[in-house]
Amino acid sequence: MLRRLAAVITLLLFTICTHAQTAIVYGTVKDETDSTVESATIAVAGTSIGTQTGPGGKYRLEVPADKKITLVASFGFDYTDFKRDLNLGPKQEFRLDIVLRTKSNVIDEVIIRDRKNDMISLNTTRIGERPDIVGGIEGGIKMLVGSNNELTSQYAVRGGNYDENLVYVNDFEIYRPFLVRSGQQEGLSFVNSDLVQNVNFSVGGFQAKYGDKMSSVLDVAYKKPTKFGGSVQLSMLGASLHLEGASKNNKLFYLFGARQKSNQYVLQSQPTKGIYNPSFTDIQFLANYQVSKKWEIEVIGNYARNRFNFVPEEQTSSFGLVNQAFQVRVFYDGSETDQFDSRFGGISTTFRPNKRLKLKLLASAFQTNERETYDIGGEYLLGELETDLGKENFGQIKTYLGTGIIQTHARNYLNVNVGTVAHRGTYDAKKHFLQWGVDGMITSISDKLHEWERRDSAGFTQPYSPDSINMRYFYSSSSTFNYSRFSAFLQDNIQFSDSLDLTLSLGVRINYNMLNNELITSPRAQLAYSPKWKRDVIFRASAGMYAQPPFYREMRDLNGVVNKDLKAQKSAHFVLGTEYNFAAFKRPFRVTAEVYYKKLWDLVPYEYDNVRIRYFGQNSAEGYAYGGEVRLFGDIVRDATSWISIGLLKTEEDVKTDRIVYQSVAGADSASVSPGYIPRPTDQRFMLGMYFEDYLPRNKNFKMHMNMMYSSGLPFGPPDQKRYGDTLRLPDYKRVDIGFSALLLDGAKKERPAHSFFRNFQSVWLSLEVFNLLGIRNTISYSWIQDQSTGNTYAVPNRLTARLINAKMIFRF
Repeated sequence: MLRRLAAVITLLLFTICTHAQTAIVYGTVKDETDSTVESATIAVAGTSIGTQTGPGGKYRLEVPADKKITLVASFGFDYTDFKRDLNLGPKQEFRLDIVLRTKSNVIDEVIIRDRKNDMISLNTTRIGERPDIVGGIEGGIKMLVGSNNELTSQYAVRGGNYDENLVYVNDFEIYRPFLVRSGQQEGLSFVNSDLVQNVNFSVGGFQAKYGDKMSSVLDVAYKKPTKFGGSVQLSMLGASLHLEGASKNNKLFYLFGARQKSNQYVLQSQPTKGIYNPSFTDIQFLANYQVSKKWEIEVIGNYARNRFNFVPEEQTSSFGLVNQAFQVRVFYDGSETDQFDSRFGGISTTFRPNKRLKLKLLASAFQTNERETYDIGGEYLLGELETDLGKENFGQIKTYLGTGIIQTHARNYLNVNVGTVAHRGTYDAKKHFLQWGVDGMITSISDKLHEWERRDSAGFTQPYSPDSINMRYFYSSSSTFNYSRFSAFLQDNIQFSDSLDLTLSLGVRINYNMLNNELITSPRAQLAYSPKWKRDVIFRASAGMYAQPPFYREMRDLNGVVNKDLKAQKSAHFVLGTEYNFAAFKRPFRVTAEVYYKKLWDLVPYEYDNVRIRYFGQNSAEGYAYGGEVRLFGDIVRDATSWISIGLLKTEEDVKTDRIVYQSVAGADSASVSPGYIPRPTDQRFMLGMYFEDYLPRNKNFKMHMNMMYSSGLPFGPPDQKRYGDTLRLPDYKRVDIGFSALLLDGAKKERPAHSFFRNFQSVWLSLEVFNLLGIRNTISYSWIQDQSTGNTYAVPNRLTARLINAKMIFRF
């Protein structure tokens, strides 16, 4: 396996490839009406070799020679896939004209398509097999873009934060809880991977049809089943059930999913010992009814009930250097009780007057009720450890440096209601593909914040005052308000002449916020060109303006005050990229590469508190982000997909309100200067993510899956509300997860008797997973302790999970 890993890394870094013997398949794709089909996918089954039809439905694809392959042509959900077995000789050119036939249970239509778009299509067929604490779609995305926390499903893309990512499910925008401050409290993400059919992900420079965020888009389409089926998954982390099916006349189809997750087993491995009682439940359904050949109605609903109860008992943390190490022991009293309940419902109706025009109306409502309450006191003992290997007390405390008490209290309540009405439309004018949309959204927010922390060191309250007892911090505020926001977009995907495989997407997005009366116009453009070369290469470029109107989190500053006049954060994206599909080692591979630059202004500075983002509540910064990414996808082992992703990033900001004040010998302020540009909290300079599959040479039913992640440390600093001090770095994040799976039952084999309980099962898999194989305790943040007697301040690391073993079974029927 090490030799295989070395081979793929060498292939990526030096792009020295030995090309296999190949042949050419070419032809035209049409539908039943003899109309040519553009943007249909032509691919070799079980590989990453593929292309799309261009003008006139024409395609040309380089395929492996001297072996049997299955060529598959597909075009969305409404057409039956075309399959043809081929075995071509070296350098042979074979013409294959294809007719795609409409499925009997769907309306004859022209599907929306983004010709040569820059979205990353994620493979959802093996999500359940990958070893991951979070799991699901988001777990795979984190491997692509980098992460420093295995307990959260949230991700940061190209210097943005968690709040800058758009998520859509069947055209409905999805929201997440707001008060969650740590991965321990975080429940299940909205996207249920058991219900997913297609997943497209953009890391920047996305089209005008996608909404008003600055970093990324996750566009998810749920399944359209034609028969009954389902799955059950059981593990030490929870359980899930999903059902799907359709009526006999195929006018109605439905999806249902239920998930239960408990991180209790995982959290017991953390340094803070105590009684953890997390419970996260999610129920989701979708139904679609075809009223007529031109009209259909769809409803979707979700209820999430998240509870986190915690009674801490004690914590022991050792930190420092080889020759000077310290230890903090904390004994706790009190408890924490949190609840995050959310509800989402949506209905859409789609009308197709003819094959070219599609009109869609959507209405949705989102509600979240969140409570964060805790009263915890911790008495700590700080000491210096013996580091001399020759001493009998090596590794034990040799000197006690001080004691203290930390008391924390919170009564935070938040209720958010969001209602949205929207229209979407498309029109296919052959060389032009028009898309448009209009949205109206009303938001209601009720927020109560009451939170404080008191510290005592050696009998002195910190910060110390001889005249009063001071809190380290005290936040108390209440805010209730409503506001409306409207947006619209218009986009045209232009296909140039048949002889020139060039597509251009031009669009503009307009947003008006009635809370601050801000009007924003965001033009965007994407260009893709595929030269008529023997090799399958695509060049892409995109540029555009992206604005993020403020939501509740950005409006509330560090002290809990809500700034209703806050303006939208803004950015300009410039992206250049390429994609190359080729064959090496007699197997298919795909390389993608992109470089980007983002100009940022009207930024709202923020600080990370674990996964909670605490904003300054002012448009007081400007900044930039630039970098590049290279990704290699391919069958390192035949019929086992693997990939590697490498990213470089630099992002900085200049907070205009930050000032460094210098004092004279007498203690008076003598001068102040601006600190200038400093790293943003998401300045992750380097990341390496890798996923690798293998199996036993003579039995593919026994597989191995491995995740590997390395990312450089993020900036941090003392909790003093001064951004210019956040220039220290967390330790680099390093993690390896491995899983072994075995196929216990294969439904393709028909030797089971008719009365067998398992006769209706498609498959049964058993997996054994090892999380954090190398046992590296990564650091997510620091707690700051000041010794009043010496005046020294110590940064005590808060670490993540240790090595764990998980067992999992997946039943599919």
